Formats: sequence, structure tokens, C-alpha cells
Amino acid sequence: MARNRVIYQSEALFLNQDAAYSGGYNQLERIQSANYSYTINRQDVNQYGQLGKLDSIILDAPTVSADVSYYLTDGFTERALGFYLATGTGTLASNWHVSSGSFISGHLADSSGRNLIILTTPEGTDADLPVRSLTGSTVKNSVIGVGNCYLSDYSLDLSVGAIPTVSVSFDALNINATGGVTGCNPVTNLGSGIWGIPSPAIKPVDGTAVIGAQALPDAVTGYTGLGSTSVAALRPGDITVQIGNFMGSGVVDIGTGADGTPDADSAHIQSASLSIPLGRSTLERLGSRSAYSRSIDFPIVASLSISAILNEVESYNLVTGLQDTSEKDITLTLKDSDSVPAMVYTLKGCSFDSESITSSIGANKSVDMTFTTSVGGPNDTAHGIFVSGISTGALYTGVNYATEPD
Repeated sequence: MARNRVIYQSEALFLNQDAAYSGGYNQLERIQSANYSYTINRQDVNQYGQLGKLDSIILDAPTVSADVSYYLTDGFTERALGFYLATGTGTLASNWHVSSGSFISGHLADSSGRNLIILTTPEGTDADLPVRSLTGSTVKNSVIGVGNCYLSDYSLDLSVGAIPTVSVSFDALNINATGGVTGCNPVTNLGSGIWGIPSPAIKPVDGTAVIGAQALPDAVTGYTGLGSTSVAALRPGDITVQIGNFMGSGVVDIGTGADGTPDADSAHIQSASLSIPLGRSTLERLGSRSAYSRSIDFPIVASLSISAILNEVESYNLVTGLQDTSEKDITLTLKDSDSVPAMVYTLKGCSFDSESITSSIGANKSVDMTFTTSVGGPNDTAHGIFVSGISTGALYTGVNYATEPD
């Protein structure tokens, strides 16, 4: 029986570590939205003597994109996306949260990208409660695959009254869809998941399809409700923004204690937004109908925007303030319901770029501040974004489950 519609209940998203592999898929957790599209770029061929076109030919590689948003939890989804995190559990005092590697180091080098798979189960079924049979017949699932995905943006939004949310965007090379996919996966270390999905990837060297069936594990909730390492969602009341290093760098009092707790006179932070843009250029060559790479445009500048209710001001003069060119650090700490740090973001080598104060009748006087830092190389520990999370779950890392392409 055909579906009447598809809603979030029946969908699950998976991402692997390398588009060339036929396995290694990890489920992305707490997904809130997923959008994907493609555009075929054509050019009409016209000539003198004929009004209508002779043909419409494809000159450039198709534009394929996807964007996903999810609730931030313990760092598992970040790890599945290919980011580098220090992992473990503990308190800030135990120093477990200090990361030795740049957050985006796994995306700096060119690669074949990753495959994003959107699994859809039959109408009325939960994707994370797989059904092996339905009224005596084999259950039929469908999948949409976005092949050779390259991460192009990572944004974190924190605000009063809202669950911390991450949005990621991808540039990709291909997309496909498959219907009538059954369960019963013969690969033992993937349980009884989904098997036999055609790869959505292409070979960047010549633009031809990658041959090899894809294997997905069963979808799960990713939440056990037991222990501090199982996080359903994080709360805005458990977030601290430590920007006290910039005390005296602007008009507004932004002092904080050693643990990020605001002091009595500091502005009352309402929201914070971290943006890490990874703009990419499409590299093509003669003899191939597809791009052979989507390379990052350097330099990379990450920004942190903070909005707060203003109360007290500091003694400050812009003319003398310009003499302070020192770089400082900012730390965002998100704790779980047991007051254990679940995610810690450290922005190193930050500069204070702007301060905008707004006042009007009927509204609280507010201030918007912007901080930026440049992202260094994988071994640069003085600049960039460094992240840690309490997730310690094992990741599938791209084991060759089927015949690999040449």
C-alpha cells in the first residue's frame, strides 16, 4: 500500500566517514529538520536563422546541497560528522575538556566526501523501532542518498527559552533514491539493519557512479535515560558564556567569574551564536562531467555573536582601546541535568570586533557584541575552535563491507 504522506516519525538520517566505502554509517541524533535539493545547470544553444534553441547542454557539474538541524547533546553527532572532539566525563577542574586538536581539522584536507542517507520506513511506523514484517509481507523502506557531501557550514545557536540547536550545511556531488528496500542485513556486526542500498556516491576522478551496496545499522533513539552520558537535550539554564577575559575591552560590563558565572554587574546574556563557515570552491577539469573536488576557501574566520540586556557600563575610550591588540579566549560550557559539562567550546585567539547598543521606548536597553577568531592548521593550538564532549560511543569508521570501487 502506498504512503499517503511522510512525517518525521518514519525518517532517520545516517552519515558515513568516506563516500568510497559501502559501510561505516552512523546515525545522526536529535534531528529536527533535513532538506536537500539539486539544480542542473544548462545552457541553451541558439544560432542565427532559427528562433528556437537547437539544444540545451550541461556545461557545469550539478549543484547538490543539503542542510540538517539537530539538538546539541553530548558530541556524538559532531563526531559522526567528522569533527574532532576531546571525549570523556568529569568536571572542568579535572581538565578532561582540554582538546589537543582543532574542531574542524577533519575537514581541512580534500577527500571524496561523505554519504548522507535518509531512511524512510512505512507510514505509521517509528524508524527507530524497525518492523520486520507487516501483515505477513516484507516491510518495504525507501531511501534517499546524497553522495560525496562536503561540510560547508556549522552553526550553533544558544538562547533563553530554547534548546541549543546546531545547523550544518553540505555541498555534494550526487543524489539518488531507492524504493522497496528490505531489512535482514547479513552483516553480523550491523545487527539486522538495512542492506542492499545503491551507493549515492560518484568517483570524483571521472564522475562515474560508485558500484557497491550500502549497509545501514538499525535506527535507534540514541538515548537510554541512564547516567550522565545519556543526554536527551541540554537546557539554556545550564549554559555559561565565559567572556571575562574581554573585561574593559568595550563600553558594557561583561565580567564573569572563573567558571563563567556572570558577576553582579555584568550584562545579562540572552543569546549566543557561533558560526564556522567552510566556504568551498568547485574544482573541475576537462574530460570530466563532474567536479573532482570541493575544496575549502581559506582563510577561515569563525565568529561568535552575543546579545545581552545592558545594565552597567565600564570606563572605556575607543581611542586608547585600539592599543590593546592582544588575543583572548572565550569558553562556552553546556552542562547536562546533573550539572556535568556535556559540551565545552573554547574559542582561542579571539578579537573583539564590534559592540552595538540599542535603546528604544518599551524595550530593554540591549547590546550586541561580535568576536572572531581565525582557524589555524591541525597543529595550531593558539587559534581556532576547540571542542570536547562527554560522548564516548563507538563510531563505525568505514570498514569495507562490500566490493570497493577501483
